[in-house]
Amino acid sequence: MAKANPVDGAKELQQMLVAYVKQETVEPLKTLGGYLAWGIAGAIFIFLGVMFLALGTLRFFQSEFTTFEGGGWQSAGPYGIALGILVVLIALVLLAFQRAKKAIL
Repeated sequence: MAKANPVDGAKELQQMLVAYVKQETVEPLKTLGGYLAWGIAGAIFIFLGVMFLALGTLRFFQSEFTTFEGGGWQSAGPYGIALGILVVLIALVLLAFQRAKKAIL
């Protein structure tokens, strides 16, 4: 019967540990990177959509309503309306986050 070489056992243990660490750290980080890339791209597109919505609302009220023409404070009306719409959207998002947080807990 042949004796087991302790050096071979140590090398096998080292290879097993390296494979385990790669499996448990490197591979999940690669997957996380994919989710992060899609999340960042989605956030950029949502930001652009909301900004275009606000600018469109602003231009609509500036061009279609004669009430806001002229100088002074009346010309600030469309800006206030666009800002109000953005505030409502932010409130809706925060409300959705609160509901999701309660659903998780």
